[in-house]
Amino acid sequence: MTWVTISLAATTMLVMALALTSILGWANQKFQVDVDPRVLAILDALPGANCGGCGYVGCGDYAEAVALEHEAVNKCTVGGANCATAVAGIMGVEVGETLPYRPIVHCGAHYQDRLGRNEYRGEMRCSAANLVTDVQGCTYGCLGFGDCTRACEFDAIHVVDGLATVDYEKCVGCGACSKVCPRNIITITPFKSERMLAVTCANKDKGKDVIRVCNVGCIGCGACARTSNLFILENNLSTINYEAYSPECSLDVLEACRKCSRNRLVFVGKPTTDDLEKAKALEAPALVEPDFKTTVDDTEWRG
Repeated sequence: MTWVTISLAATTMLVMALALTSILGWANQKFQVDVDPRVLAILDALPGANCGGCGYVGCGDYAEAVALEHEAVNKCTVGGANCATAVAGIMGVEVGETLPYRPIVHCGAHYQDRLGRNEYRGEMRCSAANLVTDVQGCTYGCLGFGDCTRACEFDAIHVVDGLATVDYEKCVGCGACSKVCPRNIITITPFKSERMLAVTCANKDKGKDVIRVCNVGCIGCGACARTSNLFILENNLSTINYEAYSPECSLDVLEACRKCSRNRLVFVGKPTTDDLEKAKALEAPALVEPDFKTTVDDTEWRG
């Protein structure tokens, strides 16, 4: 009787397996959703980083948006120009102008430059420290607890002496650092050249108030704006009109940089061959990156 029981059980399982296979096969045909082959082709052309730099949750969502909703083909910051060209070829459109997007940190104050800084014993994260009113005098400056470093999957941003510093050799412009900065001082900016001029300060207080909290913050003196039309003084803070920005800085722009008493007009990005040659005998300063918004208001990126 034992073998009869085993045979009956095995037969029952086989019949059930065949029935379920048949049902699943029918369901697969009945409820099959056709996928636009362009979506699959675009997905194959994308780097698969799923970083969200394009504004979509992942590469799959972006591929669908391009193929089905006519989204721009050049939004993948990780893939860059080659990826945009490949996606444009699949869609049969022109790429248009493609500029690499990179972060700029709109703060240049290291620990020794920050006045009114108090000991912080809470959770060592910028998001937590930002809720404490007296962590440091400047409510616009980098907190330096490394939320941006932990968010970056490309090891492209680190905290150096309390200041978020971008490694532009590794950066792909995914925007992860900008999204997690609670003070919004990291802005993702289109780079017209390997090195871009930026205002490495986000403090919009009056000059006398800035001096109380920072040794290097912009005091809104307006010297740069009086020297070059590229600079605009807004809310006590120098800003750069990037629409008019040229990779080849004119003499008046360079003169404006020289006149900045707080040295907040800084070139950020990858150094050129000439820069490296000139700096051979010099001690290179720490690389500063600007990217900007503040605790008290959510503004668009500036210079």
